[in-house]
Amino acid sequence: MLRIAVIGAGRIGKIHSGNVARHPRCRLVAVVDPMESAAKALAQEHDAQWASDAADLLAGKDIDAIVVGSPTSTHIDLIDRAAGNGKAVLCEKPIDLDIAKVNRCLEDLRKHPVPLMLGFNRRFDPSADALKQAIAAGTVGRVRQVIISSRDPGPPPLSYLAASGGLFRDMTIHDFDMGRWLLGEEPVEVYATASCLVDPQVAQHNDFDTAMVIMRTASGSQCHINNCRQASYGYDQRLEVFGSAGMLVNDNLRATTLRRFDAETTEAREPLLNFFLERYADSYRRELDAFVAAVLDGKAVPVTGEDGRRALMLADAAIESAREGRAVKI
Repeated sequence: MLRIAVIGAGRIGKIHSGNVARHPRCRLVAVVDPMESAAKALAQEHDAQWASDAADLLAGKDIDAIVVGSPTSTHIDLIDRAAGNGKAVLCEKPIDLDIAKVNRCLEDLRKHPVPLMLGFNRRFDPSADALKQAIAAGTVGRVRQVIISSRDPGPPPLSYLAASGGLFRDMTIHDFDMGRWLLGEEPVEVYATASCLVDPQVAQHNDFDTAMVIMRTASGSQCHINNCRQASYGYDQRLEVFGSAGMLVNDNLRATTLRRFDAETTEAREPLLNFFLERYADSYRRELDAFVAAVLDGKAVPVTGEDGRRALMLADAAIESAREGRAVKI
């Protein structure tokens, strides 16, 4: 049994705590959050301990690993302390907002080589995984273009945006990772254009809410990402991979496959799933499966700290491109 403490009792911490508690090869030992009431309530829900600080757990022998679902500013400190005490880490993205700090963190991990897995959970979505396997099997031939559409049903509070690192580091970073993964090679150039079309107040935080990104690899393959913080019709998540021998499409999921035909509508369908917690519920469970297999069975970590570093480099390049109106070399 892998003994785990979940750090963070917010929205994502609740998902991770429930998945750990239900996993046949895990035991949820504790939930940690500086907001004691939140930590206590979530821990009691799963018959676990609770704490307002992780120091004692990280220094002790009661846990083998941590799942980090706390604010980004806490990630590196928790990774460092966990690694120093021999604890494996599953950490939500990004590692940090500062690439220099990320580089230092990953270099320090060489001294304490514990499994570190980044929470790019979309790789574990069953449909995305099937698409990746089809690419590997040669279904589309040589990949020429990857098109990623990712639009949220509504923007987060402005208070969240102030600490999020901005659209590219907070939202698009998932798509940068997916683009790298599906292309199968590293982008060498990024061009981004971005605007504030949802809420003008976003500009006061030196941020954007609507963006398009084009990435190019050394071989000439391309990835197009489009994002928006608000889609009136729901949580929009689509992938398309076009190659020399065909095309693959990963469409949105809905609660059912029902289609309705009547005098007013043709092929009317169920609404899109509400948001990422519903859309990617399976991927979070499968992500945990992969983490457990890496720690207990010695399997390779499928999403590494280097993957996190690469995605942040692309986010930084996109920010520079959008602000300066030019393509940026990686």
